[in-house]
Amino acid sequence: MRQPVYFLSHGGGPWPWMPEAQAAYAPLTAALQAIPAALPQRPEAILMVSAHWITRGGVLLGNHPHPGMLYDYGGFPAHTYEIRYPAPGSPTLAARTADLLRADGIPVDFDPERGFDHGAFVPAHVMFPEADIPMVQLSIERGFDPDWHHQLGAALAPLRDENILIIGSGLSYHNLRLFGPAGRTPSAQFDAWLQDALAPATATARHDRLRDWEQAPAARIAHPMEDHLVPLFVANGAAGDGPVALCHHETEAAGGLTVSSFRFD
Repeated sequence: MRQPVYFLSHGGGPWPWMPEAQAAYAPLTAALQAIPAALPQRPEAILMVSAHWITRGGVLLGNHPHPGMLYDYGGFPAHTYEIRYPAPGSPTLAARTADLLRADGIPVDFDPERGFDHGAFVPAHVMFPEADIPMVQLSIERGFDPDWHHQLGAALAPLRDENILIIGSGLSYHNLRLFGPAGRTPSAQFDAWLQDALAPATATARHDRLRDWEQAPAARIAHPMEDHLVPLFVANGAAGDGPVALCHHETEAAGGLTVSSFRFD
């Protein structure tokens, strides 16, 4: 049974562990918590493509059987640097993923030391709080090339039929200098374009639009650096042809931002 693919706007920092953030993040919490019940079956493992792991010249896979934690944020309460998300890794899935990528000519290697970053453990914790589903992280490549990452995603597609849940974790709007009300207009403009770009029925047609993302309204305001958009290129490549649906949409996130997450079937 084929698993869907997701692109998730994962929010800011370690918000699930901050009581003062719970009201603001209630819509995202509800959307993430709804995902497990919407899957065709419980996944054997998760392949998480996080915007927060960027490598050069190829990609890396975490292959430690018990990954640690990487607190890749600053200025948050002290207790958020003691968070544990003790999901096991899966050296087997890491090896299978590497085989698929190498067969398509994509340079890949393993990093046995890197822990889960917050682009991975934050959404995973809200979706699967028991931390009992193995998770493997895959990096993105620093060139951020849409075609390259689409090919990367397409190479991963067979995993969907092996009961692996592929998740691209980023943000549909990521400009930390224009957060909240200052980002209201550019985030709405870019989000409208993004939904239109994902409307075609085929992955190729969607990619033809996504590769020109810099021509979108407010593109470089929404993404001064496109690291948080790149997991969407991967997700679309892995999705193949089929319907795309909003699985999370807000117009008042962080006090005024329009943000979206998508499910690819």
